This record gives sequence, C-alpha cells and structure tokens, in this order.
Amino acid sequence: MTSGGVTRTPITKKNMAKTKTLKAAPRARTGSGVLKQMRREGWIPSVIYGRDVESSNLKVDASTFKELLAQSSSDNILVNLDVEGEGTRMAFLQSVQQHPISGSTLHVDFLAVDNKTEITAQIPVNFHGDAPGVKEGGIVEQFLHALEITCVPKDLPESIEVDISAMELGDALHIGDIKYPSGVTPTGTADIVVAHITKPAATVSESTTDEEGAEESAEAREPAAAE
Repeated sequence: MTSGGVTRTPITKKNMAKTKTLKAAPRARTGSGVLKQMRREGWIPSVIYGRDVESSNLKVDASTFKELLAQSSSDNILVNLDVEGEGTRMAFLQSVQQHPISGSTLHVDFLAVDNKTEITAQIPVNFHGDAPGVKEGGIVEQFLHALEITCVPKDLPESIEVDISAMELGDALHIGDIKYPSGVTPTGTADIVVAHITKPAATVSESTTDEEGAEESAEAREPAAAE
C-alpha cells in the first residue's frame, strides 16, 4: 500500500468455494449431429482429463449445470461428478464453450483432481468498507476485478474480500497488500496495482484550469519591464 494502509482481511471459511454435485454419464457417441441431438435431450457434451488420468467423454445434466453456474460467483467451480455406473469423481471446471449468439453451453471441460492437486483459478475481488479517500471526493478505480491464484481444492476461495476502510486519497492497493488464506498463493508479483483512490477526472481538469488561470492573472498584473 502506498501513502497509507489497508486492513488485511483474512478469508474465512464462509468465503471458501463449496463443492457442488453434478450428475453425469459416459458417452460413446460422437459427431456433430449426434452431439446436437444430445443437447436437445437435455445433456451437455463434456470431457474429463488430468495427470495420470485417462481422458473420457461424458455428458452432464444441462439444467443442473445451468443452476450451478448461476449460483457461483465465478467459473472456477469444484464439482463432484456423479457418473452413472462409475461413482463420484472430484473435478475442477476448466473451460466452458458457449454459443456465440444464444449463449447456451455447447461443451464443458473438467480437470480431474484430488486433494493434493494444485489448481490455478481466477478469483473475483470484492471491496468493502468506507474509504476516507472516497469521503474526501475521490473514486476507487479498480484495475483487476479478479486475481489468479494457485491452491489445492480444499483451499479454493469463492472470492477475495478486501477491506479498504483505511485507504486515503492517492493510496494504491497492490497484490502484495492483500491477506490471503493459508494455502493460497497469487501468481502475480506483489507490486501489481489492483486499485487506487484518485480524484475524478473532471476535478483534476478543473483544478489544472484554475491553476493556469491564476498564473495568467498574476502575469497580467505584473508591470511592463522598462525598456
């Protein structure tokens, strides 16, 4: 934190990501026509892969997956895949392919994980608290709305909550100023700016104009130099 301080708010258990259960089933069918039919039947084609794990094609329940996304603050979701005839497998939502026009989900990739697998995730950053710098007329400019972190599944936070109640006008919040829970490490360097409190552009412009006007007025009052 430059020119001030920030309350280092630890991430408590209530901020930790919750593992959701998602029904799935093996799929052997391939081809665009077959996959379209599968989607009409209420399934989303998917695949699961990982280190020392054989990749396998699956299909997941579309309505349950839609609810899962709606209830999550980010796309970094841990799931227990309840695979028909195979049991439950822990997985991390790796990527989601969506239709460019309708936005419907076309395909989902899962990374097979266990309790020791290190995962990389983009976690949303939320600010709370009344910053003195804002009360003085400043505004919070947030440059990073999510931070990339690494951790094992049990340590995955749902969000990163930062108390900015100590930030003054002109203060900047860096990655290194944020308090992370045990087991969570940001991938960015400590000096990267997440946000700062600055004067609104209009205020800065008016202030500059006033200063220039005062200088011009002072110059006009100066007596002409004798020749």
